[in-house]
Amino acid sequence: MKRHADKVADTMPIVGLAKAAGVNVETIRYYQRRGLLSEPERPPGGIRRYSAADIDRLTFVKTAQQLGFSLDEISDLLRLEDGAHCQEASALAEHKLGDVREKIDRLERIEKVLSEMVDRCHAQQGNITCPLIASLHEGLREAEDPRE
Repeated sequence: MKRHADKVADTMPIVGLAKAAGVNVETIRYYQRRGLLSEPERPPGGIRRYSAADIDRLTFVKTAQQLGFSLDEISDLLRLEDGAHCQEASALAEHKLGDVREKIDRLERIEKVLSEMVDRCHAQQGNITCPLIASLHEGLREAEDPRE
């Protein structure tokens, strides 16, 4: 059985956890309030200690965020992390993939409209009215609206 001193050596305070996981202390506290990370018991007269499992959990959350998952979606994924719910996790990922593809489509439409506006500006050398500014004042025609 590990002695108390050995257990403390295997753990770290919140500042150490933040540094190890590449986040700030307030992020950890926020994740704890959201239920994404547990808050260890505070020993009498001591400070809370965190383990390598907490680093892994923070890595999971940060990686999922980088893939576009919201904190609510990450909470759902964490409930499935035992590995026995692969189909449910896959369904969540497929839904997120659909969202990403929709965003890409919208961004491509925005890129097309902006590119056309820039081209019109370049073609209007010396004119007093800038086509890009005029278009923004007029609003986008419904057929060109890239947000839809």
